[in-house]
Amino acid sequence: MARRAAGAGGNRVKGARRPEVRLPPLQPWPGGELAPDGDYDGLEFREADLAGQDGAGARFMDCALRECAVAETGLSHARFLDTVLHGLRGVGTDLAEATFRDVELTDARLGGTQLHGAVLERVVVHGGKIDYLNLRMARLRDVVFDSCVLVEPDFAGARLERVEFVNCSLKGADFGGATLVDVDLRGAVPLEITRGLDRMSGAVISTGQLLDLAPALAAELGITVE
Repeated sequence: MARRAAGAGGNRVKGARRPEVRLPPLQPWPGGELAPDGDYDGLEFREADLAGQDGAGARFMDCALRECAVAETGLSHARFLDTVLHGLRGVGTDLAEATFRDVELTDARLGGTQLHGAVLERVVVHGGKIDYLNLRMARLRDVVFDSCVLVEPDFAGARLERVEFVNCSLKGADFGGATLVDVDLRGAVPLEITRGLDRMSGAVISTGQLLDLAPALAAELGITVE
């Protein structure tokens, strides 16, 4: 069934391309500290305590990080390629300007994660709960948020292209200054947008969501409803 963008003259909304991560046999991570600009290939990090470590600029390729603690872990400019991230937990993880390509992030429990200026391409975020996710000025292409809870995510100034929200809870989202192209918000329940309603021209929402957003839209447009 063709999906149509609200107010877009019947233009079709292109669906996101999901990653197909097929990991090779993995070697267990021997432990120790992450290294800045480290190169990690074909490794499994299982229940590793990476909290507070500095892996800025590191590359993770064909890796799996499972049930790892990443509170205040420094991973700015890191690259995650063909990698599975499962059950990550922690507050204040620094992933500013990191790159995620062909990545599955599942059942995360994260808060205050810094992803400003990051690049996400062919990424699925499935399950879990992420509070105060900072995606300011990030670039998201072919990204799916599936069955997860996002509390006050910040997409200000970001570019979202072929992004889907499926069975998601999107609370207090900021889209101020963002650019949306082929963004499907119909699966976001609830859909709460605190800023950036004027940036929704590249998105599709349901009739019910439009009614829910009507008071905020009226306020945005300066319309008095009596």
